Amino acid sequence: MRKHWFPKPYADLVMRLRVPSGFLLALTFALLSYPTPASLLPGLALSLLGLFLRGWAAGHLRKNQDLIDGGPYALTRNPLYLGTLTVALGLALSARSWPVLLISLAVFFLVYLPVMEQEEQHLVKLFPAYAAYAARVPLLVPRWPSQPGHSRFSPALYWKNEEWKATLAYSLGFAYLLWKI
Repeated sequence: MRKHWFPKPYADLVMRLRVPSGFLLALTFALLSYPTPASLLPGLALSLLGLFLRGWAAGHLRKNQDLIDGGPYALTRNPLYLGTLTVALGLALSARSWPVLLISLAVFFLVYLPVMEQEEQHLVKLFPAYAAYAARVPLLVPRWPSQPGHSRFSPALYWKNEEWKATLAYSLGFAYLLWKI
């Protein structure tokens, strides 16, 4: 496992800032979006890819019960966060807004990376096999797995993990862009 990038007090602080940072993103998105019909389609395609990744990951995830190493978790240790980043980039592309893009990236790197680190510390304590998993699967950027993993997608887990809320939130954002045109 690698050394920690963020001091613990900072990581603890940003764990609490995830929700408020989402409101900052929503406000920026609402005020500084300048969509055009031409910007909507590529942004939609990218966001749908992110939503698919999030949904695929949610259908494997049994939080704090099992170390999940199959499906998207064989490609990256953080498919939900990668999906979130992909959705945000798609929305920024659809919005045609540099401020939306820059604030989305800042929130991701200043808030979500420390959160990932905190979660890894928790998983190391919870699952002794996590260190070996982390050694073979990249943190965020996907890589074809050396081992396929052992979990299967479950629609029941998708619903239990309430992943439909991400799709609903995205749909509202996209509808807002359509309205703004």
